[in-house]
Parts: sequence; C-alpha cells; structure tokens
Amino acid sequence: MQRRAAEDLKKLVTDALVERGFLYEGAKAFSTPRRLALHIAGLPARGEAVREERRGPRVGAPEAAIQGFLKGAGLASLDEAQRITDPKKGEFYLAVIERPGRETLDVLAELLPEIIKSFPWPKAMRWGAASAQPGALRWVRPLQSIVATFGPETETPEVVPFAVGGITAGTVTYGHRFLAPGPIEVRRFDDYIQALERAKVILDADRRKDVILHDARDLAFARGLDLVEDEGLLEEVAGLVEWPVVLMGSFDAAFLDIPAEAIRATIRANQKCFVLRKSVSEELAPAFILVSNLVASDGGQAITAGNERVVRARLSDAKFFWETDKAIRLEDRLPKLDAIVFHEKLGTQGERIARIAALAQELAPLVGADPALAERAARLAKADLVTEMVGEFPELQGLMGRKYAALQGEHPSVCAAIEEHYKPVGPSDRVPSDPVSIAVALADKLDTLVGFWAIDEKPTGSKDPYALRRAALGVVRYVLDGLRLNLTSNFDPHFELVDKAIVATQIANAPPGAHAFAHGIGRVDWGGRLVNLKSLDLLAFFADRLKVYLRDQGARHDLVDAVFALPGQDDLLLIVSRVGALQKFLETEDGKNLLAGVKRASNILRIEEKKDGRAYDAAPDSALAASGEPAERALAEALAGAAATASQAIASEDFAGAMRALSTLRAPVDAFFQDVTVNAPDPKLRENRLLLLNALRAATRAVADFSKIEG
Repeated sequence: MQRRAAEDLKKLVTDALVERGFLYEGAKAFSTPRRLALHIAGLPARGEAVREERRGPRVGAPEAAIQGFLKGAGLASLDEAQRITDPKKGEFYLAVIERPGRETLDVLAELLPEIIKSFPWPKAMRWGAASAQPGALRWVRPLQSIVATFGPETETPEVVPFAVGGITAGTVTYGHRFLAPGPIEVRRFDDYIQALERAKVILDADRRKDVILHDARDLAFARGLDLVEDEGLLEEVAGLVEWPVVLMGSFDAAFLDIPAEAIRATIRANQKCFVLRKSVSEELAPAFILVSNLVASDGGQAITAGNERVVRARLSDAKFFWETDKAIRLEDRLPKLDAIVFHEKLGTQGERIARIAALAQELAPLVGADPALAERAARLAKADLVTEMVGEFPELQGLMGRKYAALQGEHPSVCAAIEEHYKPVGPSDRVPSDPVSIAVALADKLDTLVGFWAIDEKPTGSKDPYALRRAALGVVRYVLDGLRLNLTSNFDPHFELVDKAIVATQIANAPPGAHAFAHGIGRVDWGGRLVNLKSLDLLAFFADRLKVYLRDQGARHDLVDAVFALPGQDDLLLIVSRVGALQKFLETEDGKNLLAGVKRASNILRIEEKKDGRAYDAAPDSALAASGEPAERALAEALAGAAATASQAIASEDFAGAMRALSTLRAPVDAFFQDVTVNAPDPKLRENRLLLLNALRAATRAVADFSKIEG
C-alpha cells in the first residue's frame, strides 16, 4: 500500500492546489513503513486573483432560471450582473466573478486536514478512546505525529496551522523505532532528509531498494554465489524496513532435493528472503539472503540464527509435501476434484475437466497435436490443485503438476501442457509452442469463456472477477501466433455441452420435487449458417479484445470494427490480415478517395431508402447504365471487373490483391459523383443509379464495411 499511498497523497494535494489556482514547479512523495511524506517545490506565497465570466439566462427568462443563476454566481441581485447582447441569441445576463488571491498557508491549512481525514487507504483502523466517537479518524496504523511547514528557502518556514484527530501539525518527527527513537525537529525538506538519515531512516523507497540489491549482490559474490533477483520481493522488503541491513543465512544441503521452485516459494513467502544459486549455474545453493531492520551488536548472528530456524522448519514442511505428493499418481487425485465446486451453476472441477478434455481432443487436429496426448494432458492439467505442495503454495500450480507428471513417466508434451496451459498470464508472458500445450490452453480458456457467457456472468466496467478478459486475450495471442481457428464453430457445440452441465447442476442442487430445465439458445443466420446468439455475443467480446491488442500494436480500432461487421468473420488470423491490408490501402490517395466515395454513396442510399421505404439491393440494369452518361457507363464497367477480381483475391486470401482491385474504382467513382445526377427526373434512371451505388457498396463490403471506418 505504500507506493500507492505516496502517489495518492501527491495527487490529492497537488490537484487540490491546482483547482484553487496554485501552480507549482514539482512534487515528490515518499514512504517508509512508518511515515508518508510529500515535498512540493515552487509554490507561491499567495495565490493569483481569479476572474471568471459566467454566462446566465436570457433577459426575460423565467424567475426560477434567474434565481438559479444568481445563486450559482454568488450575486445578490441582477443589478450586480451585466447585460450582453449577442446578434444571434439576443440579450442575456453575464456575471463577472472576481476572487482575490489567498494566502497559501491558509489554503494549505484548509485542504490538508480534509485530505488526511478522507485518505483512501484500502484498509484502515480506528484506535484509542476517540475510536468510539462518530467520525473518528481512520488511518492505516495509529497516527502519531504530523509535520507540516511552508515558506521560502531564504526564510524560516512557518508551521501550517491545523490539527487532525487530536494531533496538531508541528515540526517534530521521530527517527528509527529502535536505533534512534527520539524526537527530531525539522522545518525544511532538506533538513528533514538529512536528520532522518542521521536517525537511521532512509526516506526514499527506491534508495532502500538500491541498498538492499547491491549489498545482497556483494554479499553473495563474496561467498562465490549469485543472487536470484526478485523485483516483487525487493519492493516488498524495501517497504518493511527503514534502515536495511543485509545478512546471509544457510540451510541443510539435503533440502536441495526439493524442487528449486518450491524452495524459493517457501523462503520467499514465509520469510521474505532471497534465494541464492551457485555461481554460473541454475542450481540453488543452500543459503539465503535476509534483510534486517536493525544494526545488531553481535553483527546479526542472533537474527540470522532465528531466520535459519524458521527456514529449516518451513523446508521440512516442503520436503514432507514433496515426498507425500510423489507417492500418489496424478490420475488417482482426480476423484477429489469431483468434490470441488468450480461454480455453483457450472458444476464441479471434475465436470469441467471432462469438458476441457473433450474440447482439447477436438481442437488437437487443428493445431497439429496428437488428440490422445491432448486429452491425456487436459485430464491431468488440474490434478496438482489437490496436492499438498500447491495447497500450501498456489503460485506453483501447473509447475508442480509438470514435475509430478514427469516423475510418473508421462509424455514430455503432456508434462509441458500441464504447466503451460495457464499461459499467457500477462501481456509480456510467452505463448507456448508445443501443439499439445496449445490445444489444452485453448480448451481451458474457451471453456471458461463459454461457461460464464452461458450463465450471463460477463465482465462489467472495470470488474472482471473471473479474469475473462485475460482468457480472451490469451486466445487472441494464440491465434495471432499463426493459428487458424473459426471461433463460432467451436463456441456453438460447447455452448450445448455447457447447457447440459447447467441442467445437471440444477438437478443436483434442486430441492425434492423441483424441476430443472434448459433455457435454450436462439439461433440466427450469420454469413450463410445458423449460429446461436450467445456465440455472436462472445465473438463481439473477442472483437473488443482484438481491438485492444491491435491498438497496442499500432493498428486502428475502427478497421477491426469494419471487418468484424461482415457476417461470417470469426477467423481472427484472417481478420488481422484484412485489417493490415485495409490500413495500408487507406494510407494511399486512392484508398482515402475511394473511402470518401463509398461513404457518400452509403449516405445517399440511406437517405433515399428511408424516403422511398424500400431497399435498393438488387443488381443494376447493365443495359440501362450503358445507355446513360459516360461516367455512369464507366463506373458500371469498372465495378463489374473490380468486384470479380476482388472476390477471387479474397477467396484465395490475397487481401492486398483485393485492395489493388478496389483501387481501380477510385477514378470512375470520382467522375460519377462529379458528372452524374443520382436523383434524375426519370424514375427508372434514378432507381438504376441508386442500384449502381449499392453495387459499389457491395463490392467494398467483400473486404470490409466502409461505413464503420472513421474519416
């Protein structure tokens, strides 16, 4: 919470100052386990006067509007307002509000107490006798003192006069809790940093991290070892100490029989210590780095010995878990998963694994995997969830399953899939290359998405409790890695399978005499085939995830919308190819002008179809077009050739070729709109020209819906 609290303090104070018209040169926040600090440089001694013009209602407006204007502007009567004449809108009232600049000290004394009292700690507490009173101060830990000063560098700063929770702001702080607990008087920030340093407190968290990291590296190097660096643990440890003292402990080498990841998890989670490895090797050493908050008189021997005792006990537990787990085969653990509920509406983990295994077997041929191996890997993928080791260290799920699978002689691809089917777990995480891993990972993620879509548990706003966005983005990354996959073809049958699971769960949980039923899912024609509505809704969710991913890669989100708008488009790899070709095309002059022409044609059609109450979606009369204006005849001929060529190119997935074919339409489209009147007096001629515009729209829709493209 420390980093977040420092940033919150900085933002809350600086935003409040700027809102009141106070500008500053710079601000920096700091945190330690015992203190939160903010230094703002370049604040003026007095704020600037503010002049604001607030426009009011028209002269003669209703009384309620007049009174609202007067109250909002702080005016006693209309005599204090000005009357301004606008040539278009007539005469209206104008209030000119002038506020004199305020003393900065007064403003700080006003805003700081409110910020402290309403500080957004994720967790907070009340304490002492005052905690029973309404509105008692809540803070992350009992607040002991507040230092708040303001003033120029050349003069003695003044104390900002305020009090919070019975604590009056002043100039007294305290050093390290044990090494220098006495009071320290400070007035300037530079004095504050130096005084704390003398009192064994390093205020800057980044500097504490730097001290820990370099001392740990040096201590390891002196023993011929290398530090296994861990940025997350380093951040955590730097937030636990104010004066870091790095020490080294050791443990019995016999514990190295435990998997290295389990040793690291044990020492990291329980003791917040870093593990070490042998120099120029991946093999762990029987030693660890600990960080104390004390300069001990015995050089840290007692502290080190205490940590060694705890590490020894924890590693003994880990060794017991490891030995116990090895004695039971993964498939023998599967019955336990039948007793673990995955979701109250979707059944148990065991039922879910059966669905994932069936889907992995179906997907295997599509990704070049052996169906039997994919099914086997999916069956065993979650078995380590009920092992002793993963029960103690959930972060080892998958990894321990791989090790147990290897010990019992499973195929290497099955072992890899057990660990890798969770990937990718973040934007920087790698995508596995083993086909069996891909099949199981896709099955796992698709089952999750289809399942929660089936029960209408979708992400809303910033809430995504089941990490469905991450699952969809994982599928997107697998597909864009070169995988051809029609999503709705896999969604549809799996929705039916999940629907059966929902019914089974209803029956199992229903009280005596109650009945369960399947709600069924409606189907619609989509690109020439029937697709259920939830599949299309889930596909739209994938479109959103694809837009996010491609936007990060520099692609335009509106082009993704334009391609997804075409019925039958659910092969993400082909969609991305279309988007890439379309983006390159629209960067050319031909592309820009054709886009403008197609949008103009679409707008004309929309207006005329609404006016006429009919759709102009038939083929134009080529003979009638040939007898018309030269530009009309040229467009009809160009459309026939370009549409045929573009269709052939799309059929062979040559999207760049389709764009080249469409680019030949640029000149005839420009000439048509320049020389031809669409709404001709002759009804037949007008109808045929509208049909010609529809043919233009249809030709470009073979690639994308140009009406969805911005610009």
